This record gives sequence, C-alpha cells and structure tokens, in this order.
Amino acid sequence: MSSNKIYDILATVSDPEIPVLTILDLGIVREVRLTDGTDDVEVVITPTYSGCPAMDYIEVNIRAALQEHGLGQVKITTVLSPAWTTDWLTESGKAKLKEYGIAPPVGSADKLSLLGEKTEVECPRCGAKNTKLVSQFGSTACKALYHCRECLEPFDYFKCH
Repeated sequence: MSSNKIYDILATVSDPEIPVLTILDLGIVREVRLTDGTDDVEVVITPTYSGCPAMDYIEVNIRAALQEHGLGQVKITTVLSPAWTTDWLTESGKAKLKEYGIAPPVGSADKLSLLGEKTEVECPRCGAKNTKLVSQFGSTACKALYHCRECLEPFDYFKCH
C-alpha cells in the first residue's frame, strides 16, 4: 500500500474532542513509514500538548482504521520534539473550527499572550471582533472561553500554542 493511500485512510480519523477535525487537519501526523515487502506501517504523531488525554483514543482509532484496510502491524510512535503548534493546523481545519462554532487561532503560535498582549478574536457566530476573554480555559485545556459583545453568545477560542 502506498503512503498516499495511508494518508487517505488517516484523513478519516477524527479528533475525539472536536469531531469535525481529522488528525490531518490538526497536523498531529508527522510521518508515515512503510516497511518494504510487508504490510507493516509506522505512524509518527505529535500530541497537541504533552499529556493530552485524547491521544490514547486517537492511537486506537489510527490502528483500527489502518488494520480495517488490511495493513498488518501498525506501530504508533509519539514524538514530543518539536512540540506541536497551532501553526500545524491546516487552513481547512481552521475553517472547520469556525464553522463548528470555535474561533480558530489568531496569527502564529508566538508568545505574545504570555507577555500580556491582547489577542483580537473574531466571534465565529456573527464575525464581530468586539469580544472579551472570559476565562483562559474553555471546554478543554487547549481552548479559552470568550464572550461576544455583539451577538452576546459565548464561544470557545482555540488558543495559539
């Protein structure tokens, strides 16, 4: 089986926390390695953050999807360096986030927020930029909770990191 076919299969594996995103949308798949002359494959992944509780579930789903398509041994290797960054999210993934009601990361994964710089986050519902940070922690650790001052709706923002 070709690596392109394997990537096609991986494109069907959804993120358990944000099911509209695939693991390819998230950019957590770093590499696919095929073993010559066998049906064995190794998938190299990087978690969105160290200790992400969804990674075990994602590994099980990767293995199941590949074995369902006839692959033999499926090895999942987790690498932590370089650390995952929201810069690895695909443009398609960012659009899917917005459509789902989660504001995608603004800009690049720099450290401005750590220095107290304010991020201008657009409301995914109405498009207004008149929004306010309510909490650095939203429905999951990788999201912050915002409130739109125009449509008055709360929403998650996928934090840059």
